[in-house]
Amino acid sequence: MSQPILQTNPQIEPYVSAGVLPRRFFALVIDFFIIGFIGWVSAFFIIIFGFFTLGIGWLAFHIIPVLPFAYYTLLVGGSGATPGQRACGIAVRQDAGLNRPTLPQAFVWSLLLWLSFIFACIPFLLMLLNPRRRAAHDVLSGLVILRG
Repeated sequence: MSQPILQTNPQIEPYVSAGVLPRRFFALVIDFFIIGFIGWVSAFFIIIFGFFTLGIGWLAFHIIPVLPFAYYTLLVGGSGATPGQRACGIAVRQDAGLNRPTLPQAFVWSLLLWLSFIFACIPFLLMLLNPRRRAAHDVLSGLVILRG
């Protein structure tokens, strides 16, 4: 018999998911500031590079919209948490075995995270209904956010 999608994992104690919702919000704010800083620094170097290449280097501005997606994919897939998540004391883990996410899982998680923003944050409302405060992108990618 298959397990319902919102059922809690018996391996996870309830206290490791307590208080995750405000920590997720503050981690997101910290990560947005870091991504914004990286974007501004990248734009500065692209402008200078564009002057030296007589405008051809300005084509590199097309990579800036990909930076947030790459930031989340590589950091969550590599270390299991972004700097903002580490600062707030949370980590991203696989729901099944509590291992660090694989790079493909982090890719799907990041893609669905940014799609949640595109859909006016409606998929985030699932966090209010789920006892482990999992959003739609967490459930669909098989990941969970836990206190570290």
